[in-house]
Amino acid sequence: MDICRLAQAIEQETEKIIVGKSDRIRMIIMAILANGHILLDDLPGVGKTTLVKTISLALGCRSGRIQFVPDMLPSDIIGMRIFNQKTGDFELRQGPVMTNILLADEINRAIPRTQSALLEAMEERQISIDGEQFALPTPFLVLATQNPVESESTFRLPAAQMDRFLIRISMGYPKPEEEREMLRNLGDEIPFDTVRAVTNAQELSRAQQQVAAVHVSDAVADYIVALADMTRRHDQLVMGASPRASRGLYRAAKVWAAMQGRDYVTPDDVKALAHPVLGHRLVLSGAARFSGASAASVLGDVLSRVEAAPALKGERA
Repeated sequence: MDICRLAQAIEQETEKIIVGKSDRIRMIIMAILANGHILLDDLPGVGKTTLVKTISLALGCRSGRIQFVPDMLPSDIIGMRIFNQKTGDFELRQGPVMTNILLADEINRAIPRTQSALLEAMEERQISIDGEQFALPTPFLVLATQNPVESESTFRLPAAQMDRFLIRISMGYPKPEEEREMLRNLGDEIPFDTVRAVTNAQELSRAQQQVAAVHVSDAVADYIVALADMTRRHDQLVMGASPRASRGLYRAAKVWAAMQGRDYVTPDDVKALAHPVLGHRLVLSGAARFSGASAASVLGDVLSRVEAAPALKGERA
């Protein structure tokens, strides 16, 4: 199955449960096919966890869930060695991170020390327990949800962890007609049993590898670099997009193009993904925050000031 058809199949299954969020669903599918982690940032009760669970079922991969709470320890995530009195040996108890799709629910309710336990897993796809490294299953993806920092008992995710998420998106409230359809179609219980698996871990890994064949011209790559560089020099930012961010935008644009049935990337692909890929990595200066600026408005300014070569629009070379 090619990337375009696979993405459509996952989207179709997800929309059995999730109503009126096609744009968010496609963005999440893009991140999964780009082998990137996803952060859903929104108010409680808008369907973040339901969306993640539904997509996990459609992927047909092994999944796990961690409900983050303030008293959680790093060992609750990655595991630990426990002394067995019968054998006299320390036995390894692996944590829920040893899975393909990890739902990190309300990740910002845990203290920063516990949140940081995911850093190695997200970047290197491995964990360390008592100095010994263990490779995580392939693929390994974190789909995390978080509530606004202003909510009770929440902790801000450190910049190093935010940078490891390929995209951050919000669900938003449904429109009245969408909410009405949700109430009528889903009834009293969410029918997760109607969602069928349209792929599996091996097929998903192969699809992720197919992305390498999508062409990115030198000029489009230069456009990505120029966007990242402009964020680093912008007078309203104290932290711009990292090299990891530009690499993420490069990879995401390739998947986005493949999902449209193309084997080449255009500047419009880059523009479509700039906000979800770069926005959460930018840190405003104090003066910018005081003036009411936001990362989104600054990124909009960057996109307006950096131009892509017009001749490349729709051109493969």
